[in-house]
Amino acid sequence: MNEQLALAVRRRTDDLVALTSDLIRFPTVNPPGDAYTPCCEYIARRLKAKGFATQFVRGTGAPGDSDRYPRTNVIARREGRSPGATVHFNSHIDVVEAGEGWTVDPYAAVVKDGKVFGRGACDMKGGLAASIIAAEAFLEIYPDFPGAIEISGTADEESGGYGGVAYLAGKGFFSKPRVDHVIIPEPLNKDRICLGHRGVWWAEIETRGAIAHGAMPFLGDSAIRHMGALLHAFEEELFPALDAKETRMPVVPEGARRSTMNINSVHGGQTEDFFPGLPSPNVADSCRLVIDRRFLIEEDIAQVKGEVVSILERLKRERPKFDYSMRDLMEVLPLMTEEDAPVPSAIAAGIREVFGKEPEYVISPGTYDQKHISRIGHLHDCVAYGPGILDLAHQPDEWVGIEDMVQSATVMAMSLDVLLRGVAPPR
Repeated sequence: MNEQLALAVRRRTDDLVALTSDLIRFPTVNPPGDAYTPCCEYIARRLKAKGFATQFVRGTGAPGDSDRYPRTNVIARREGRSPGATVHFNSHIDVVEAGEGWTVDPYAAVVKDGKVFGRGACDMKGGLAASIIAAEAFLEIYPDFPGAIEISGTADEESGGYGGVAYLAGKGFFSKPRVDHVIIPEPLNKDRICLGHRGVWWAEIETRGAIAHGAMPFLGDSAIRHMGALLHAFEEELFPALDAKETRMPVVPEGARRSTMNINSVHGGQTEDFFPGLPSPNVADSCRLVIDRRFLIEEDIAQVKGEVVSILERLKRERPKFDYSMRDLMEVLPLMTEEDAPVPSAIAAGIREVFGKEPEYVISPGTYDQKHISRIGHLHDCVAYGPGILDLAHQPDEWVGIEDMVQSATVMAMSLDVLLRGVAPPR
């Protein structure tokens, strides 16, 4: 093991806890996108003091971006003493709402029992702090390193990343020749390397009917009943067919190694926005359904869509007055970085040194910002690796283990050594 690097990280344990706590105290809740700018300014001040050049980039025009809630991103870069590769650590700064069920203040960053508690502790402010500590430890030991190190704090991953990594990738921030290798410190467990994710297709389906008085529904045509027929067909035909499909991808948890579809929302009839009060008695002339289809690397996107369209078209032929429209909301293909690519190889070497075991290679059931780096930046040497237990993300009393952060930061520092200085420990 590179004892110098390991000790340089270990000496920073208190700083790592303090940094994580400071980040948690920014309530960067998305939606709507609170406190992005002050959080990014804090990160910039920290890294500027360590010799990084920093810049802010607003995701202008992205969903949710406004003067009240600007989609602020920060990118920091530290140049080495000689030319070489660039390693980029990317973390999202946004968190989901706290919700109910907490026994501690979700934004107080309570430290107890070897853990830091708070919304975003696990997903993923602990990972962001660990990457910063890893870079600072590496710079202490190897100030004359070749290449460059970048660290970014980006917006909106929890809502698709369009004001964050997607926007930046469109501006060239995640493409060669600027960047060669990317590590995303998402909480996939400290001895795992996440190589990619399943595919996703979101679509909105609308069934249409004819409005009439609710006391005389026979004079109208209920779009909700038409949607009910579609849901029944999904239950009888599509869900069993999806459950029969399995993948070679090492998706975790195991249940996600099958194709899945979730009904994200159903909206039909008069809106309830007029509450208090009751909706008027009308036959619904519109009903909208949003589906969330997660698919496997063995499946073709045209086939995925075709399975839904074929059911809709059959209902249109067989069910009187059935009419529908469908629009795509999001489409991302599955991706999986090869295990022997430079980044997963470097992280694997660090895991062997720190934990004395082989890494577990996994695939995420849902997408994260790697999708934008791959499809927009066309940069494929990218994986997710960071501290934290995935199951704790978005839960009440979310926490990240202090020792987990120290060990993950050590792995990240050793990965920098491999990727920048070309020094790999023996296997």
